[in-house]
Amino acid sequence: MRAVRERCVWTQQIDHRALVPYLVEEAAELVDAVEAGSREDLREELGDLLWQVLFHAQVAASDPDDPFDIDDVARDLTEKMVRRHPHVFAGETATTPEEVLVHWNAAKAAEKHARTSVLDGVSRHMPSLALAQKLLGKAASVGVTVVAPFDGDAPPPAPAPALGDEAALGDALLALVATARARGWDAERALRERLRDLEGEIRSAEHPRGS
Repeated sequence: MRAVRERCVWTQQIDHRALVPYLVEEAAELVDAVEAGSREDLREELGDLLWQVLFHAQVAASDPDDPFDIDDVARDLTEKMVRRHPHVFAGETATTPEEVLVHWNAAKAAEKHARTSVLDGVSRHMPSLALAQKLLGKAASVGVTVVAPFDGDAPPPAPAPALGDEAALGDALLALVATARARGWDAERALRERLRDLEGEIRSAEHPRGS
């Protein structure tokens, strides 16, 4: 990465902001590899995402005011993971995943003591379904009930005929996300996987077998 930064004229003019679209793209491609790719795909996409981390760190290393490099990034990460795993590194006890989360959240709260809201640190650049699920969790943590999940095991009735405007559609979508959260499902992943099925249906319709 150092050699590329020093010798590649394209790379030399890239800054953190210019790298953001590539970071988003590489992260999305890694998700595809995890959910629908091969082991070879996964290995390749992990490398591509790692390259983005190395790239950002090398750009940061040349900052005239506040430089840091990949060693600083790795050191900070190591220190954070040690703090957040006191049951591994500091003699605390955690025998269930829930107890692990108690330690993690306590350490995180101590680190982020300057934050004044549970919403601080939540990125608005998350996809809308994922953001909705995240915010529902944050709302629950402060005792706010935004919308109730659908009851029962049957799917909710199709809301479209009763919708009067986009606000009503938003309420219906949020209720679906609340249902996903209540059942431990990932709403964003559920839609992604259904869309992959739809892509297959479209390709099959475009090129029927035997045609």
